[in-house]
Amino acid sequence: MQEFQSSFLKYVIDNEILRFGEFTLKSGRTSPYFFNAGLFNTGEKASFLAKSYADAIVHAGMEFDVIFGPAYKGIPLAATTAMALANKHNVNKPYCYNRKEAKDHGEGGSIVGAELEGDVMIIDDVITAGTAIREAVQILTDNGAKLSGIAVAMDRQEKGTGELSAIQEIEQSYQITVVSIIDLQNIIDYLSNTNDAELEKHLDSVAAYRKEYGV
Repeated sequence: MQEFQSSFLKYVIDNEILRFGEFTLKSGRTSPYFFNAGLFNTGEKASFLAKSYADAIVHAGMEFDVIFGPAYKGIPLAATTAMALANKHNVNKPYCYNRKEAKDHGEGGSIVGAELEGDVMIIDDVITAGTAIREAVQILTDNGAKLSGIAVAMDRQEKGTGELSAIQEIEQSYQITVVSIIDLQNIIDYLSNTNDAELEKHLDSVAAYRKEYGV
């Protein structure tokens, strides 16, 4: 595990963004953990998240021309990650996002910010079913741009309806890499090495979940 990943895990656990217990998912499965990216809701938390995205993107060696944040959740992620890449890694990339409804006045159109062109990296919080990502890729296609990669905060490494996870299906469909700050295996490794007895007691249930539903 990379240093930025262990720092991220400590932060999300300390701030209860990642919680352990019993949580019913939309799929009907009972998960022993829950990651709520909506709780990155202060300036400090948003800044920490952006720096973590930037670290993951640089570590993975992702190459792209533009960062695209799908409305609405992707908008602050694209803006803050572009800032973190510039400030921390001296990687200065343009970013843009879409409006849900096209404007017919002012500059018009549905894309705000930089031109949506060339090789584009999409940034989002999580990929659950992949529907939002497929919609975002259609926006890229409509603008003559090409998907080069995707960055997410968390990869649950969990089967969907078939044997693949939603992320694996996206990777296969578009022949790209999806980079995540952390994944389920990182959580298991973190729990395995913690000195916190309260945290460690969740290890068995999380590992069992991975064994049953993991990819």
